[in-house]
Amino acid sequence: MQNSDYSFIAGGIAKDTRGQIRFVNAFDMTQVKRFYLIQNADLEVIRGWRGHKIEQRWFYVVSGEFMACLVKIDDWKSPSPNLPVDEFLLSASEGQILHVPAGYATAFQATENNAELLVYADYPVDHAALDNHLWPSNYFVGENNK
Repeated sequence: MQNSDYSFIAGGIAKDTRGQIRFVNAFDMTQVKRFYLIQNADLEVIRGWRGHKIEQRWFYVVSGEFMACLVKIDDWKSPSPNLPVDEFLLSASEGQILHVPAGYATAFQATENNAELLVYADYPVDHAALDNHLWPSNYFVGENNK
């Protein structure tokens, strides 16, 4: 993991005879304006690279697991394809939220069928087209990757 300003917000699971409750009580949602749920078509799909210069996102795995990749963008017009790529597995069983501040690009790949990723955003949907930067899924190879 590179020196970063993204972070993880710990959650938990409370279980008893009635079942379980998953929670992330430390997640302050005052900045959230909307949310959406992602379910990739299959395990081959890589959703990304998508970056946001202004907006930030929070990611919570509802079911299954996703491989998450993050890149801090150096130049929004022509980013280096060799930027460091941070990769980690996000799992519903971990019950945590990944906070990605403005300035990053992300890519997600489900590692289990029917995995679902809940995404919170801090701007309304009408702003999305103003801060939506896209690169092909193989654009960032990372200085220490393949």
